[in-house]
Amino acid sequence: MMTLISAKGLDFRALSDKIRSVPGDIAVTDCLGQRFIGAGQSGRRIEIHGVPGNALGAYLNGADIEVFGSAQDAVGDTMNAGDVIIHGNIGDTAGYAMRGGRIFVEGSAGYRAGIHMKSYRDRMPVLVIGGSAGSFLGEYQAGGIIIVLGLGGKAPIVSNFPCTGMHGGKLFIRSRCEDVLFPQQVRAREATREDLREIEPHLGEFCARFGGSLEELLASPYTVVTPDTKNPYKQMYVQN
Repeated sequence: MMTLISAKGLDFRALSDKIRSVPGDIAVTDCLGQRFIGAGQSGRRIEIHGVPGNALGAYLNGADIEVFGSAQDAVGDTMNAGDVIIHGNIGDTAGYAMRGGRIFVEGSAGYRAGIHMKSYRDRMPVLVIGGSAGSFLGEYQAGGIIIVLGLGGKAPIVSNFPCTGMHGGKLFIRSRCEDVLFPQQVRAREATREDLREIEPHLGEFCARFGGSLEELLASPYTVVTPDTKNPYKQMYVQN
């Protein structure tokens, strides 16, 4: 059974206190910019109707959060485990330093999505963006998987300076990326069938959540980007 909580008239502290005081699954209605919803939560489902504020699901530790609307900056900041599902767009720095769990975004993301993402032991963070992504996508990425699908036809699929400082993980872009300028310390190549098998489960989950055809997504060309060294900063700042 899901408990209903109205966020109307509550600041972020009062709403967080109310969420923590109720056991089990909850649905938050009338959400309007309250920060830190679901921070550190585990073992429950949280539905949100409206637009949550910054740091939704920060330090998430196994709970599932689903937003029936858009979300602001820092979704999934430093999250460890769980799923965050956004039926809309997200702001900047989504998945900042996330080290586990998954974020699925139906729409587009702002700047610095996936910045400092990292893998930790058996945890593999995944960020799937259905639309386009802003500048500095995957900045300083150290692990995990980022997927950008470019659905909706908005151009460009990624903006300026993707993968700056990337030294781990993988970035998949549903495009040949002929007009994308990548930094010298990464390798960008066309994804093989073996590469696509790695992300097929995540694409299937995206389609299950938001609709669409998995077969059509897999039939598209993808570019996969990986670092060509574990010391990209030497290439960026040291002159030989």
